[in-house]
Amino acid sequence: MGFRLSKIYTRTGDQGETGLGDGRRVPKDHPRIEAIGEVDTLNSQLGVLLAWLDESLQTTPALQGVIDVLAPCQHRLFDLGGELAMPEYQALNAAEIERLEAAIDQWNEEVGPLENFILPGGSALIAQAHVCRSLARSAERRCQHLNAVEPLAGVGLAYINRLSDLLFVAARIIARRQGVAEILWQPAKKPD
Repeated sequence: MGFRLSKIYTRTGDQGETGLGDGRRVPKDHPRIEAIGEVDTLNSQLGVLLAWLDESLQTTPALQGVIDVLAPCQHRLFDLGGELAMPEYQALNAAEIERLEAAIDQWNEEVGPLENFILPGGSALIAQAHVCRSLARSAERRCQHLNAVEPLAGVGLAYINRLSDLLFVAARIIARRQGVAEILWQPAKKPD
């Protein structure tokens, strides 16, 4: 890796613009920057989930498998951010989507079919997995908005979509491996 930040602040963004990897300057509220920001937020929250999972290993060693699947996702989200910052750069490939799908299928077999809507909660880990899931959906929306303005190449859109699915099933597998009941949605009672 040849590029290193030697200085964190540059003062070049003080007027509301930022630079992309290809040298272009765009407003900080440009759809590309919005997409990069949402992917970065997701990556940060995924880091929180992974840290909490790691802390939980002493009491629930079965969570190691969840860490093994989710930890590479942080790196792939960084790759996606790179693709968004440098439109000609392509890092993600279909094998990553296949990896996520295989994990989803395996975890779905373990948790069984979903019989009702579930709510985020039951434990901090489950809730954090759902925070990550909802942020993945937000990042996907931002990327889709960018795609409508400037078409995106590669598999990034499919990756972020599949990642949100994985995070949903991750919340369910965490509940199962923690021995925590999922919180089932209870619809409001209809008025008499």
